[in-house]
Amino acid sequence: MKIEILEKNNTELRIVVKDADVPLMNALRRLALAEVPCMAIEEVVMIENSSILQDEIIAHRLGLTPLRTNLDIYNTPEECECQSEFGCQKCRVTLTLDAEAKDGTRTVYSGEIVSENPEILPVSDKVPIVKLAKNQKLKLEAYARLGRGKTHAKWQPVSMCVYKYYPKITVPETKCSGCQKCVDICPKRVYTIKDEKVEVKDLLSCTMCMDCTEACPQKPAPLKVEWEKNQYIMNIESTGALPPERVLQEATKLLAKQLIEFEEQIKAEQQ
Repeated sequence: MKIEILEKNNTELRIVVKDADVPLMNALRRLALAEVPCMAIEEVVMIENSSILQDEIIAHRLGLTPLRTNLDIYNTPEECECQSEFGCQKCRVTLTLDAEAKDGTRTVYSGEIVSENPEILPVSDKVPIVKLAKNQKLKLEAYARLGRGKTHAKWQPVSMCVYKYYPKITVPETKCSGCQKCVDICPKRVYTIKDEKVEVKDLLSCTMCMDCTEACPQKPAPLKVEWEKNQYIMNIESTGALPPERVLQEATKLLAKQLIEFEEQIKAEQQ
């Protein structure tokens, strides 16, 4: 399998995967969504809440606030040596929030959350938690743990993880009749007309919807839209909890681990 990076930044990764098949791509996608762990607030202890929102709503908002995650220093609760429902320093992070509206109405944001570990903090400082009126107060203690997306969506490290076939477009070499229907109907503006010929200007944006071939008045259409065999484009968009490349790496490790366990189970059944 070969991987080529098309785009990469702190939260998004776009790659071309060659010499792979659909089961492998779908396995990586599902693992990224459901199995790769990340930090999220699991328990909230309300010390004081005089806001208009109930404790449960505030706890729900805190739980869905993405937290930066360090997989190298924390264990999942089921894998931690402490095996305690309360957790320890290796599997739990304590965060606190103490906010008060003294002069007038104010909004409490995620940037006001204080963590015992500076590495485990909300991805964004601008996530609104609650709006406090004058003299209202919110004071709480929250506990974050590693979890998996299959348990709850708050533990999904990605907001998007999809793949598609690598498009293959064959345009006619002869001059176009000038109708431009295939160019105008394309929602992704894949084509352009140059010297009275149809040309592909943005191949990777093609979704293979086939609108261009259906719009062509010539039957069969000289324009052909296909896909490359065993070649895909994968897009990973991280919530910010983990870098997108780390999500892909962890999904690959989990797949290898699951395949080894499956092989051992088969051997055990055959004995």
